[in-house]
Amino acid sequence: MSAHDPNCIFCKIVAGQIPSRKVYEDDEVFAFHDINPWAPVHFLMVPKAHIPSMAQVGPEHERLMGRLLTLAPRLAMEQGCNPYPEGGFRIVCNTGQEGGQEVHHLHLHVIGGPRPWVRG
Repeated sequence: MSAHDPNCIFCKIVAGQIPSRKVYEDDEVFAFHDINPWAPVHFLMVPKAHIPSMAQVGPEHERLMGRLLTLAPRLAMEQGCNPYPEGGFRIVCNTGQEGGQEVHHLHLHVIGGPRPWVRG
């Protein structure tokens, strides 16, 4: 794994080489709206470092993964998800071809907002 993959679309988005609608950015995390949203709220959270998938996450990534998961609820509310328990959101992390991963850079989909959206 490297800090950046020059052929990775998400690395290019993080670097500003491809435009995106930014939701959040800090030293480790970049979040941006999905270009093909499933729901009223749908954004992606990616580590700035290039990690191909959840399958490559190791003990050295514990703090980063905790950061992603604790940041997601705040960003979900800021983007329009309604509060728990009546509201809520979904966090999805596809891993590998059989898991439905299309871009091989670890990313979390944060999806929510008022229904009736439904997607598997």
